[in-house]
Amino acid sequence: MLILCFSDCEVISVKEMLKKLTAVLLLGFMLSVALATALSNKKTRSDEENRELESFPKFTLSSVTDGSFFSGLESYASDHLFKRSKWLSVKSHISRETGENLVNGVFIGEDSLLDAEMSDREINGKAVEIINAFADSYKGTVYVAVIPTSSGVYGDKLPAYLLENPESRQISGLYGRISDDVRKIDAYNILKMLNDNYIYFRNDTKWTSYGAYCVYRTVIQKLGFLPTPYDKYTIMHITDKFRGNLYNRTLYTDTKSDLIDIYDYPNGEKVVSCVSSDKYGNKQKKELYDMKMAENGYMYDMYLGEPVPVIEIETTVNNEKKLLVIKDSYADCFIPFLTQHYNKITVVSPEFTDGKLSDYADLDDYEQTLILFGIENVNSEKLFRDELLS
Repeated sequence: MLILCFSDCEVISVKEMLKKLTAVLLLGFMLSVALATALSNKKTRSDEENRELESFPKFTLSSVTDGSFFSGLESYASDHLFKRSKWLSVKSHISRETGENLVNGVFIGEDSLLDAEMSDREINGKAVEIINAFADSYKGTVYVAVIPTSSGVYGDKLPAYLLENPESRQISGLYGRISDDVRKIDAYNILKMLNDNYIYFRNDTKWTSYGAYCVYRTVIQKLGFLPTPYDKYTIMHITDKFRGNLYNRTLYTDTKSDLIDIYDYPNGEKVVSCVSSDKYGNKQKKELYDMKMAENGYMYDMYLGEPVPVIEIETTVNNEKKLLVIKDSYADCFIPFLTQHYNKITVVSPEFTDGKLSDYADLDDYEQTLILFGIENVNSEKLFRDELLS
């Protein structure tokens, strides 16, 4: 029998050698990644994260002294890290496997991704100020529907410490500050009661077409019409590969991808004209559904197509009724349901406009205005800005 004996000095020597070897390998790996990052082609946009990437910061004396150059350089390096998307995806999967379910402010659940930062939202009051001022000057009737995110409806899936300021409380507080002259529509409780259904995407904060339809049934009755029965629609599945804004933040692929649906009413009223206008007043034909968007980029943009300031929709409805809709992207899959009830619908997206609301629509032409937006955009400076009513 051969017995090997090592002195304490020899054991320490081996440990030191392993430490040095590990350090060398780690340093080599880091240098390799840095070199690959420096030599790789720099993109301006990440389709997987659905956002523009940071550009190289401008070097000036002031940017160096105030530190903005170095913070910009750090953001640039992070955005252009070699195989960044792969690293982010690996990080998300490792976090999930090790029980750390929070990645970039997203909670990775058993069957869905949820925004974990909703409780941090403090409503600044600008939305209330703009809505009340609009209602005060408007001759018609104003309706408002504030839509919760998936985290608001499925908050019971989140840890308790992430629910200190739930969206139900946020929306209730918002409605409490909006003028009594504005008719508020309780979308939250409608969706909460139906949360066993596929009313929200698994990979995005927004509602599905079915979720929008469920709220439409109440909204349209408030507006004075009977809703189109569900069984009148033919539902077309456009894609089952949608991965939305929560996926963009995590690149977590184990959550099942989502369906994008179109609700078509074969025997219903038809859209005869759909025209968009840019902020300079240039007009062009548009479709309610842009199938190209379902193939590239953010698939949800298939609804109403690429965002524009104004869309004017005319239908075969023979009642001469007009509706003005002021909205964010939550309304995009909701708008088509309204086409069965109005002869003309004008849709304004303040985020993409310049100047006053009256520059884009003659407010006196509309007896009803629907303001519909997601609670996650309540503090948007583009959606609610003073210039809208100036």
